[in-house]
Amino acid sequence: MEADKKRIRVLKRIFGEYNYSSKERLFHCPKCKHHKRKLSINLKKNVFKCWICDYSGRNIDRLVRRWGDIRDQREWLSYRPRVEISEFDKILLNMTEEDQEKIELPTEFISLTKKSRDIEMLKARRYLNSRGIDYQDILKWKIGYCKTGEYKGRVIFPSFDEDGEVNYFVSRTYNNSWRTYKNPSCSKNKIIFNELYLDFNSDLVITEGVFDAIKAGPNAVPIMGSTISQESKLFWEIVRNDTPVYICLDKDAKEKELKIIEELLKYDVEVYRISLGAYKDLGEMEKETFKEKKEEAVLMTQESCMIERVNLL
Repeated sequence: MEADKKRIRVLKRIFGEYNYSSKERLFHCPKCKHHKRKLSINLKKNVFKCWICDYSGRNIDRLVRRWGDIRDQREWLSYRPRVEISEFDKILLNMTEEDQEKIELPTEFISLTKKSRDIEMLKARRYLNSRGIDYQDILKWKIGYCKTGEYKGRVIFPSFDEDGEVNYFVSRTYNNSWRTYKNPSCSKNKIIFNELYLDFNSDLVITEGVFDAIKAGPNAVPIMGSTISQESKLFWEIVRNDTPVYICLDKDAKEKELKIIEELLKYDVEVYRISLGAYKDLGEMEKETFKEKKEEAVLMTQESCMIERVNLL
């Protein structure tokens, strides 16, 4: 097939020349760098495996994404076989078509990107600064506040769906008023927080709360205290796109974190766990510290999850 020839050309550009072995092609493994060509790639079955270090997977896209440059990735995707409607597409379509409550920002919402000497705005900004959130974060996350109404004395973090429509928001008091958080009463399974800004073809960081996601930098999504089950839109977007996941939940959420990892591994998703070290949660970290922690993330397997389960007993 012409498309296969073009895909092989991309693989050669990334991994060099190859040998034939039955219906597979053998390249040099970029992970163990063994001197012999032991990375077996089968285009028809869409699988790969290194016979030296056991580096393997059930989606060759993962190889190209990890080891190719932006030109390789774009060219590879343009030659990738396309399925009209997959099982995942049907699931997501059903989720989209389900009746969802219309969410709107509070009518009293005021953007914190505006320049003003309003005392309440200054209080809101000071609070965000105390949490390590700067003006660039405010711009990116479209953060605002309310000085009157039901959400008076709260900073507001809007969330937008893939069409740019508001699908949720998080409000947090900056005046230490009752109820630290006050959010819309709708199903979190049906929404992906700030889906508009997420790239499911790149590493995705999963955090517990919105402050954690801001510290994690670009392409981070908060699950807002809930879990990620097979009933959630976020889960199926990750599985459908074979998105590499880096998970970093609070220290008191180890059971929840492990359950999410186990569910994703059932679908062969590439999952890494980020250690908090001495920190209670990601929000306590400096952004540079988190980058270092992400570099040290550990690839999770079924075996490592079993060990974690024993340690939790």
